Amino acid sequence: MSSPKPIPTGSNPPVFAASTPPSSVWDRITTWASENKAVVSTIAGVAVVVTGAGVAYYLVDSPPSSNRDAPKKSSKEKKRRKKEDGRKTADLEKGTTEPKTTPPKTPTIEVEDELPEVDEATVETLSQQTRKEYAQKLKAAGNTAYGLKDFEKAIDLYGKAILCKPDPIFYSNRAACYNAQGEWEKVVDDTTAAINLDNEYVKALNRRANAYEHLEKYSEALLDFTASCIIDGFKIPTSAEAVERLLKKVAEAKAKVFLANKDRKLPSASFVTNYLHSFRPRDPPAGLEDSIELSEDTGLGQLQLGLRSVAKKNGDAYEEAAVAFDKALSLGELGEHEAFAYNMRGTFKYLRGDNIDALQDLTKSIELQPSMTQSYIKRASMHLELGDKDAAAGDFAKAIEHNDDDPDIYYHRAQLHFILGEFAEAAKDYQKSIDLDRDFIFSHIQLGVTQYKMGSIASSMATFRRCIKNFHEVPDVYNYYGELLLDQQKFQEAIEKFDTAIEMEKQTKPLGMNVLPLINKALALFTWKKEFEEAETLCQKALIIDPECDIAVATMAQLLLQQGKVIQALKYFERAAELSRTEGEIINALSYAEATRTQLEVQEKYPQLASRLQGMGAGGVMR
Repeated sequence: MSSPKPIPTGSNPPVFAASTPPSSVWDRITTWASENKAVVSTIAGVAVVVTGAGVAYYLVDSPPSSNRDAPKKSSKEKKRRKKEDGRKTADLEKGTTEPKTTPPKTPTIEVEDELPEVDEATVETLSQQTRKEYAQKLKAAGNTAYGLKDFEKAIDLYGKAILCKPDPIFYSNRAACYNAQGEWEKVVDDTTAAINLDNEYVKALNRRANAYEHLEKYSEALLDFTASCIIDGFKIPTSAEAVERLLKKVAEAKAKVFLANKDRKLPSASFVTNYLHSFRPRDPPAGLEDSIELSEDTGLGQLQLGLRSVAKKNGDAYEEAAVAFDKALSLGELGEHEAFAYNMRGTFKYLRGDNIDALQDLTKSIELQPSMTQSYIKRASMHLELGDKDAAAGDFAKAIEHNDDDPDIYYHRAQLHFILGEFAEAAKDYQKSIDLDRDFIFSHIQLGVTQYKMGSIASSMATFRRCIKNFHEVPDVYNYYGELLLDQQKFQEAIEKFDTAIEMEKQTKPLGMNVLPLINKALALFTWKKEFEEAETLCQKALIIDPECDIAVATMAQLLLQQGKVIQALKYFERAAELSRTEGEIINALSYAEATRTQLEVQEKYPQLASRLQGMGAGGVMR
């Protein structure tokens, strides 16, 4: 996230990440609520400081840093480790790679008459001791054949060894031969047999997972790799990487189905309000003023109705506005206001996640009225969300050509720089926006956040103190200042700022209040004092006020997961996917849902791993 990269659809980097960058997918999974807060910030143009509060999920990619922190191994675990160590000389490979290319120094196979001849009939006549001796000879010969890449011979020898003694190592070794030949179904059969004999056989689990992935059975592969990681304490990096890869594959596959059946709807009222407020307030265009009564049977009347609905700032009203703007263009006869109508309809299509249709509307608006700089700004945001940062930059440049004194241009271009990690450029544009209009609070807030990101903590704190002095009646100032304090672990001060913001929101807009201070206070209380109950209560209050708030849903999911309430957490993760706007956001949400679902499946299929799962994070601490 520190270097500029193309931004995938709907997946913007966090506005403010934890001081230590995530080292693996599991750290990113634990900060999902924060990532979703960033979506509101970077798309809506409102500053949000992500505190890095997330869940220490059950999948981690490194062992504890000290023996003191490490869970004590049970006697059963020690035996399993000893047995696994004993396999190191008997087993052929780690299960997911091609056979070793360097053959033994003196690769020879015993001549046929020196090897025992067995079949299903003759083996029955042998004593148990003889069967054991024959099995070892046949396995040793199979290993030699494998080293020579004579896989057919090795398969035959391992098969005979299995007749003498159904050992999980023999099945796994024969599976390695099938793996080298690309016979994935046979790999699954043999590794399944090995796992049935020893369900904590890591190498067999990895081999089967690899075969499942080749067969495009991604959910099955994910389950096996996950179980393998838990059993082996995440000591095999390739397995942990495979889990990350498969989570994405499973989520992408499910997202396609999800999108095909998803009804496009507006996001939460908070999200819509934040986006609309990221532009300076302007009077309605001439002829659409509230004092003028226009017939709702006309295009102009519907355009006016849409603006009146927007002013109500609640979910139902926003839906009414979207319908009105669409109807206005259908009725037509908008005259000089046609470009504005396309701008507004495109805005609400964008908020629904219909970026392609929204782009067409904004382009039409620009064609009709090239001087309307807001259309360029909004189209730039859409280009950025679709991953085309060059097109976004081009739109900002065109907007400046038409009106280089529009402070909104510099504010939103600063957002582009901020998202790409170009903080020095972002700070310049925020300051330019302030110089042109000092009364827009979010330019000041975002400048303070940018200074914080640049490491200028003192400057950032000074900016926020000035904000409180000059905008003391604006709750957003206290909320985002509180987030900076929370990131510095100044918990009491942070909670005081969140409380101030909550009270001010209640007094000024009780029905359409911004719920972020409630969620931030929940995270602060949990991070500081592990107060699950009060944190959940605050999230529930947020959801009562704004049932569609994805940030509240994501935070609730993580709080439940922390308490080991995995089934309830899964429901909230799935709800988050329903609330997502774009394909990228849906994939992100489904990744967490799949990780949670996999935890449940591991517990059901491998009940003996449940305690290890708990020790690895479920029920741990937010960080």
